Amino acid sequence: MKKIGFIGAGNMATAIIKGLITQNNTSENLSVFDVSAEQCEKMREMGVTVAPSSPDVVNNCDIIVLAVKPQHYADVLEEIRPAAGIDKTFVSIAAGISIAYVQNALGCACPVVRVMPNTPLLLQKGATALCPSENIGEEEKQVVYDMFAGSGVCEYITEDHMNEIIAVNGSSPAYIYLFAKAMADYAAGCGISYDKAMNLICATLEGSAAMLRQSGDTPDELIKKVSSKGGTTIAALDVLNKRGFTEAVSEAMEACTKRAGELGR
Repeated sequence: MKKIGFIGAGNMATAIIKGLITQNNTSENLSVFDVSAEQCEKMREMGVTVAPSSPDVVNNCDIIVLAVKPQHYADVLEEIRPAAGIDKTFVSIAAGISIAYVQNALGCACPVVRVMPNTPLLLQKGATALCPSENIGEEEKQVVYDMFAGSGVCEYITEDHMNEIIAVNGSSPAYIYLFAKAMADYAAGCGISYDKAMNLICATLEGSAAMLRQSGDTPDELIKKVSSKGGTTIAALDVLNKRGFTEAVSEAMEACTKRAGELGR
């Protein structure tokens, strides 16, 4: 069984580690390093081996997940460079960090998988886009895929679209939370319990997602089925369309992609 190490033990690393423990019923082959003593203690409580340094993680593991923020990548990659080699597979989950950047910074053509997960991974409801380098072994490729597929759905994406995909699944939970909050705030303003409204909204979001997946209808067809001529839904949709709802969503996603490019290396 491949040994998997994590450099960084924040929310996303924790979500992935919890998923791996659930899948394999053990934390035996997992190790982690984080500069935070508090995060390291949380890992120990989960049964994960805490390494004394990031190079130790690389030395002792086959697959290494780089779970640090983009602004820390340069320092981390420089620190682990002496331990890197073509026998190690690196997984990058930071926005805008290219496969070539990781390989160049490590000074070797090591296999790299560029990944864009999202925070619902914490609940095993994640949506993850993956882009492996061409030189990755089939076993390592499958292990990395399973690492994320065990906590949600996965899709392979070519690297030229990895910045755009951030707007689709990486950042998009925040758009949905904002939409849900706006709906619940309206309900509260009408005197309806915020909590009761949010419960109904969440169920509606879950049911709508199921309809998109299982009904066989396109989004336009589903919208039409909810909308009666001269009815309440049409009244709401008319306002959203007049306010440029779809254009606003598209513009927001373009801004997200642009920022990924600015962060990119």
